[in-house]
Amino acid sequence: NNLTLPSSTALIARSRSNEADRKLSTEFGEKIDLNNTHVRKFRQYRGFYPTLAGKIVQNAPYKSVEDVLNIPGLSARQKKNLQAHLDDFTVTKTSEVYNAGDDRYNPGVY
Repeated sequence: NNLTLPSSTALIARSRSNEADRKLSTEFGEKIDLNNTHVRKFRQYRGFYPTLAGKIVQNAPYKSVEDVLNIPGLSARQKKNLQAHLDDFTVTKTSEVYNAGDDRYNPGVY
């Protein structure tokens, strides 16, 4: 009882991905996405976490990175911090996988 496959049989592998993986393959995976990143990711920038990061998350979505400079109630120091890091940020379409519930405020990372 030998199993013989015809020589013309081709195996096709289909790549699987989900919305989170697709988003990570964009600039979102390299920069802080102002529309999708949670507050804890801003800890790498002095003066951002938690207050300024919270304001950024609360006032999203943004159409451009520069829109973050128009957040109501920013202090001069907060604007200066934002301007110094504009090149570290990006803006992509808001993704439900990163914005469901309050995950941007509390992503459950303990």
